[in-house]
Amino acid sequence: MTDAKVGQEGTARNRIAGGVNPWLDWTSRVAIVIVYGGSALIGAASIHRLPLGSVDNLLMIAASIANVLFLGLVALTTITRLVPTMKSKGVEMRVSALLGAFPTVALAFLPKAELGPIWSALSTTLILVGISLSIVVLRWLGKSFSILPEARRLVTEGPYRVVRHPLYLCEGIALVGVTLQVLSPLAVLIAIVVAMIQCRRMINEERILRLVFPEYDVYAAATPFLIPAGLIPARLGRRAHQAGPELSTKAIDPHA
Repeated sequence: MTDAKVGQEGTARNRIAGGVNPWLDWTSRVAIVIVYGGSALIGAASIHRLPLGSVDNLLMIAASIANVLFLGLVALTTITRLVPTMKSKGVEMRVSALLGAFPTVALAFLPKAELGPIWSALSTTLILVGISLSIVVLRWLGKSFSILPEARRLVTEGPYRVVRHPLYLCEGIALVGVTLQVLSPLAVLIAIVVAMIQCRRMINEERILRLVFPEYDVYAAATPFLIPAGLIPARLGRRAHQAGPELSTKAIDPHA
């Protein structure tokens, strides 16, 4: 490796990543626990008010229970997670992470669309499946979980053998379900904005992981970015697969 190459990587590292402040780390943990833990308690307290009497209502109750479990697991995982070895630095990375974590809540306050029984059941099923799979992924991610782009421990097993960002994929499934329930131009616009922000979050997270874990390039070369390999045409998959490392390299190289 040449001195110029080392210098470029060092500049990129200083530009997008910084050290760990224990006080800020624990402050962020407390904030996440309050927000997600409080939301879980509020959700649990309101489940008994949900009506019974139809398949869609039962699906909604199941989805609400899954959401409470997911929120509670986020709070619990945040308490027990590892101290990061490297944190993101810069306003854009932090703003993207925060914007991606909360705008979906805005969809819950929009008026429900008048859907037929089939579409209503489909939307609720998507929410239930997305949240339930998110719980499974979060269990595999475990102590490496974070909202901001941070490096703790590289997870490549379980759902992370299928795609590099399974949690975002599962949340995307739930997002489609929520959008269908409040189907309107505003809801679609919010969903598109959320999807764009989530894509940015995934890129930012990979920038940090590539800096900390040299083996990440090998993992990325063998694992699809977001969509499982069998669900996209082979030719398109190869193109996306080849473009992924180039995109990430450009992202960390200030001279690219």
